[in-house]
Amino acid sequence: MRKLTVDQPPPYPLYLGWGLIAQAAADAPSGPKALLYDRAVEGYALKLAEALQVSPRMGIEGGEEAKTLECYGRVLSWLARQGLPRDSTLYVVGGGTLTDLGGFVASSYLRGIGCVSFPTTTLAMVDASVGGKTGINLPEGKNLVGSFYPPKAVYLDLKSLATLPPFLFREGLVEAFKHGIIAADEALMRLEPLHPGWPGLEEYLERAVLVKVRVVEADPYEKGERKKLNLGHTLGHALEAATHHSLSHGAAVAYGLLYAALLGKAHGGSDLTASVEGLLRWLQPPPLPPLSWEAVWPYMARDKKKLGSSLHWVIPLEPGHLVVQPVAEEVLRGVYGEFLERVAVAI
Repeated sequence: MRKLTVDQPPPYPLYLGWGLIAQAAADAPSGPKALLYDRAVEGYALKLAEALQVSPRMGIEGGEEAKTLECYGRVLSWLARQGLPRDSTLYVVGGGTLTDLGGFVASSYLRGIGCVSFPTTTLAMVDASVGGKTGINLPEGKNLVGSFYPPKAVYLDLKSLATLPPFLFREGLVEAFKHGIIAADEALMRLEPLHPGWPGLEEYLERAVLVKVRVVEADPYEKGERKKLNLGHTLGHALEAATHHSLSHGAAVAYGLLYAALLGKAHGGSDLTASVEGLLRWLQPPPLPPLSWEAVWPYMARDKKKLGSSLHWVIPLEPGHLVVQPVAEEVLRGVYGEFLERVAVAI
């Protein structure tokens, strides 16, 4: 087991290893507890509930439907019906959507209760569970409502990855690949050996998580450096919204990384497109629907990273050297045309 500390206010521990339920039970705070979990991992969640002796339990369907105002209100009402006081702790078990929803629920119920996260997908482990970002979607766009609310602790239990479908395992590692570009870490961009039983998986995931930890510690509230973690996400989120979430987050971000690589080349940077096309071939995402620029642009124009009237893009000029700046719409449109041509032959 590896223990990291995320030194953002307030600091919290992050445990990484195989079989962490006993560790969580030993660390459990006093006071009332409740468990919110994805029904897809119900067996694992109920083992945790038994170890923690948690009685109030609520299972919901994961996926983007969990990140709606309706589901958010339903979970808040459930907590209220349990009569849970302010010194309660909410344990959240599931993938990235549960992590985002559960954290936002904890941040707003009684103006804030404790939250402990058990991410059960590679996406949630590498990205959603680290950094204290929480949120839900609106019909107008993704993650438009949320808060910064660090958890009390995070447990990355690799045993929970064993039953993931192969694509779900792979798509979360798109974020690890992204961290490789941000940190200029070639080891994170080598994807071929990765599978749930690979002996180097724990070390690989620690390496990926540490990239985000360092960025978050330097910029907890996304005023500057942390914006680079949005690499590939502006178009990615727009593709998710434009396809009504039939395109998963990992697949959408993989496509978004190719678009970002083309933007970098258009701005005089090194050509990273071959590396990202290798990612797409490894991932084998669903084909991108024939979406025109007019179909995706309105979602990007409402992106939560917009400042004033300017939409800021994360542009990779080379690994380890990214800039965040506005880009003229005519440039974006032109690169989108090239992007569609590359996607047609990349996979």
